[in-house]
Amino acid sequence: MNLNKIKLALYALLLTNKFGFKLKNIPMPLDKKRVRFDYAQRLLSKLKIDVKVAYPEKLPKDGQYLLISNHRGVIDPLIVELALKDTNIFGLWISKKELYNSPFFGMFVRNAGSILLDREKSQMSGFFSDIKREVKKGSSIFIFPEGTRNKSDKSLIEFKEGFRIIALKNRLPILPVYIRTHTDEVLGTSLNKKNTHQTVTIEIGDMIDYREKNNIEELYKDMFEI
Repeated sequence: MNLNKIKLALYALLLTNKFGFKLKNIPMPLDKKRVRFDYAQRLLSKLKIDVKVAYPEKLPKDGQYLLISNHRGVIDPLIVELALKDTNIFGLWISKKELYNSPFFGMFVRNAGSILLDREKSQMSGFFSDIKREVKKGSSIFIFPEGTRNKSDKSLIEFKEGFRIIALKNRLPILPVYIRTHTDEVLGTSLNKKNTHQTVTIEIGDMIDYREKNNIEELYKDMFEI
């Protein structure tokens, strides 16, 4: 591990836990949104990563949605947060148990606004109940429908069916976004090549009705020409 990587890792650890503690005492969703944005901006700035939003005019200013995004790097949630800067959309991230228990991300994930997905549980009723409760309070839901980070050579891996159930049960319009840049490679370059400035492009797609009968994965691929 080179010196630059060690410095950035320590900075990210301290920043993540500092903001995780700060978020613990912030109950209002839009206040949490502003703090999450501040965190994302600070960390990406330290990594010398800029975010470019393609087709920002497709972003609604407010409302509730099921936001779906592809997922190739750990910085993807930060990219989404910056893309939503000029909106009043606040979403809870669907987060795996591993993140909840992580010494690096745990405090931040638990306090920033998330819903725990525990795949080891035989029953998922509690998970869907948690989502319904938060949607009734006015929150959107943010999810990576691939279910995990895509570490393959493909641009996209198969969507899990759970995201459609969330949209249908809660009557949430689906807001698709696509992170065009390979964020795992971008992060690797930031860690290994000091003073390298990079830009990540995230594209905003057309809204999809929650009652859509066609295959949403295929619609997503066509929309973003994947």
